Amino acid sequence: MEKSEIYKRLYKDYSKKYLDKIILSALFSILVAGSTSAIAWLLDPAIKKLFIEKDQSLIIFIPLMIILAFTTKGLSLYFAKATMISVGEEIKRKLQFDMVNSLIKTDTQIIDKKHSGKFISNLTYDVTHITNLLSNAILTLFKDSLTLIGLLTVMFLQNWKLALISIIMIPLASFASRKLGKRIGKVATEAQEKSGYLTTYLVELFKNHKLIKIFQKEDLEVNRADKHLAQLKDKNKKIQTVFVRLSPIMETLTGIMVAILIFYSGKLMARGEVDINNFFSFLAAMMLAYQPVRALSTLNMVINQGLSAASRIIPIIDQKNKIRDSDSAKPLIIKNANISFNNLDFSYEAEEGKTLHSVDLKFEGGRMTSLVGHSGSGKSTILNLIPRFYDAQSGDINIDNQSIYTSTIESLRGEISMVSQETTLFDDTIKNNIKYGRENATDEEVFEAAKLSYCDEFINKLPNKFETLIGENGVRLSGGEKQRLSIARAMMKESSIILLDEATSSLDSETESKIQDALKILTKNKTTIVIAHRLSTILNSNNIYVIDSGKVIDHGKHEDLLIKSELYKNFYEKQIQK
Repeated sequence: MEKSEIYKRLYKDYSKKYLDKIILSALFSILVAGSTSAIAWLLDPAIKKLFIEKDQSLIIFIPLMIILAFTTKGLSLYFAKATMISVGEEIKRKLQFDMVNSLIKTDTQIIDKKHSGKFISNLTYDVTHITNLLSNAILTLFKDSLTLIGLLTVMFLQNWKLALISIIMIPLASFASRKLGKRIGKVATEAQEKSGYLTTYLVELFKNHKLIKIFQKEDLEVNRADKHLAQLKDKNKKIQTVFVRLSPIMETLTGIMVAILIFYSGKLMARGEVDINNFFSFLAAMMLAYQPVRALSTLNMVINQGLSAASRIIPIIDQKNKIRDSDSAKPLIIKNANISFNNLDFSYEAEEGKTLHSVDLKFEGGRMTSLVGHSGSGKSTILNLIPRFYDAQSGDINIDNQSIYTSTIESLRGEISMVSQETTLFDDTIKNNIKYGRENATDEEVFEAAKLSYCDEFINKLPNKFETLIGENGVRLSGGEKQRLSIARAMMKESSIILLDEATSSLDSETESKIQDALKILTKNKTTIVIAHRLSTILNSNNIYVIDSGKVIDHGKHEDLLIKSELYKNFYEKQIQK
């Protein structure tokens, strides 16, 4: 994207809404510039009246005016920064929300192509730089440009001859910084905790992307993400607000020190002990001008970082799903849930070659069909094509003679449940994990699903039973317990089509037996497609397809395949020998 396009987009979508606050910050910046210039300008009459002319009538008034100018500068700076902090945090939240919203709703294939850590980096690192561009950089441009113009004017008008050096303020400033630092440290710890919760949630979000799609919980997750982001925003806003409280303290201390210096210098001038002239005022303006010069010198870097970050973020926010409803899409009407693959070709990347070659499959409604083959043969790809996590390059998939590509995605995924080897759970209660299958389910329905899936055997042993928090991805549960929970969740959805991907692998025989019993209940009278590592789990399948290198090389019942399929026979014999 061109820089001009990025500027327009950032202004339209993020800055325009807060234009009134930005203008308010600009007005405070004018006060900062005016008070800073006044400080330098007031030094000239102070020197002239008090030191040269030795007029003691203003010895109190001028120092007080200087204190007032410094205090005005400090307070104006505080309000200018606090206003832009508020704007920045609101913009940050909106950027993060837009990005998370896009990622939740985007195609699974896009998520699979990019490591989740990259998205997290975009969400934190890049968003921070954009926020700096739209808040800190704008404030710096207003405040320091106006301040520099004002001080340059004073420097040209004055001729200072007395150097202004004040080191007394340093230990006082250090003390104030240390006091505020403790407060910042406390709030930063709270923000770190909220950031940890957000990171955990984001990790779960990426791991569970297919689950969200299957159970059609995009809107639920968008709302959940919004709550996390709002909590983090509040903490970050508090940190930065506490930090800028140092500004009025520092500026007031500076004013007091300068006033004291003038007061005692005036006394010395009255006694003829000090020779001072307009160079004092010039030097003061020069020293005051150092800060805006330094700030403006770093502005270009901030702008470039922000623009570069925006060039990465905006495409993510704007990315359009390739997998979407056609203009003529109609709701899928399920009668028997017969599924057929018709001359289907598929590849993940064009340059990698085909993963599936001219595949023809038939899955009888209400019956179990199994897929057998080596790892990487294309079995999982077949399952992923049914709910349209990916779309085939050619061929068709029909359900009850209706193409899934002319059916609405919502109606399609609403009829599908999935139980896989990699069980996906949220760091929530057991009850809420089961209810993920159907949010409006009653507690009685949850309890019944838990009973039918044999979850109640371990749930009732827990101190908090169904209200037990299971930890990130069910870390507090065994593999078998997590698998039974996923089956209970699938039961809640009451789908017509069940996809089982290695659902009983890596389990001991006793646990597998219980899960097999639960799966029998789940799949009863449902169109079930099974990928199984253990052939013992599919022996009673109505039909078994043997897949090799993306092609269907044979199919039939177990007994028939032992005779006619060498590959299947080898699979079986190897497992019997074990």
